[in-house]
Amino acid sequence: MISRDHRPGRFRRGVATMSVLGLMSAGLAGCTSIQAAFEDEDSAAVESAAAAESVWDADVVHVISINVDDDAFRAMVETYESSEEKEWIRADVTIDGTTFRDVGMRLKGNSSLRGVDADASATDLPWLIDLDQFVDGQSLEGWESFVVRSSNSETALNEAVALDLLTEAGLASQEAVATRFSVNGEDEQLRLVVQDLDNKWDEATFGTDGTLYKSEAGGDWSYRGEDAEAYTDIFDIEAGAEDYAPLTEFLQWLEESSDEEFADGLDQRLDVEAFANYLAFEDLVGNFDDIDGPGNNSYLRWDEESGRMTVVAWDHNLAFGGMGMGRGGFPGMDGDDAPPRASTRRRASSLPRAWSRPRAWSFRRAWSLPRVGSTDAATAPA
Repeated sequence: MISRDHRPGRFRRGVATMSVLGLMSAGLAGCTSIQAAFEDEDSAAVESAAAAESVWDADVVHVISINVDDDAFRAMVETYESSEEKEWIRADVTIDGTTFRDVGMRLKGNSSLRGVDADASATDLPWLIDLDQFVDGQSLEGWESFVVRSSNSETALNEAVALDLLTEAGLASQEAVATRFSVNGEDEQLRLVVQDLDNKWDEATFGTDGTLYKSEAGGDWSYRGEDAEAYTDIFDIEAGAEDYAPLTEFLQWLEESSDEEFADGLDQRLDVEAFANYLAFEDLVGNFDDIDGPGNNSYLRWDEESGRMTVVAWDHNLAFGGMGMGRGGFPGMDGDDAPPRASTRRRASSLPRAWSRPRAWSFRRAWSLPRVGSTDAATAPA
């Protein structure tokens, strides 16, 4: 839990660290039961999963098996190799014993797909499964989309714990469940399946009208004028109204406001407390692949009631040292080659690089967030 009181910094960090260790211990204790469930016979595993309270019941290991035309799968991989386009293909998907026909599937991720080629195993790849893609209204307990995460460890426990901690910190998070996953009868793999950030997730998480924007890995945060078409390649709308106006107005204000306007108006346009907690959280769990990292991993959620943006966390498979956890880490890199963590001082006192130019100091004054290990509310520019 991230404390919000004014006790000494060392004590606050101690409380947060103990919370992490407690959840990690609970998770590690649960590994034995997860492993036992994973080693069950298929029929017993499906029967156990089918008895779960919901598809997001984390007390059981769920089962997802997929049948897809192999030629269609290979063609999809070839398309991605040549153009990086993620085509949808049709599949039959069975989740905890319930089968859905004509389900949409496509590759999910960016860096996690580096090195994908014609010899790739479909069971090993990260996927977005959309029950509603080709059959309107098809869902499971009202949920249409499921994300099969890329794995950097044998259990993906690091990401599961990070998502639990997001909830403990009072930040928007996703449900996550351990799953026996296989495609076309291949050997099952233990994979983490999480909620997709779609309309149902947005409604359940925020409960207000608004729009959820996802920043693309190759995009930036620059203002490109009022034309919405100028932003479609760097931001996707994942939930809410198809309206880029709140985003363009926010980016214009970030780029064009004076230092005084920026300092006076930031908290009217951004949930600063949530953003401060977000930055502290990402440092706490050791996740460099965040809004300020190489993958530009984040969502912006505009709230119609408050008129403010909230930064929403996404992608924690590299948390807790996931870079060197032995099942791939950051594709194309060894653990020792991981990009260095941004300094805590800079991360706790400025927006992402593209946001903060050239106003890092004005943001420090507007936020007045103490540096880690310091009692000062603001510091002079470096």
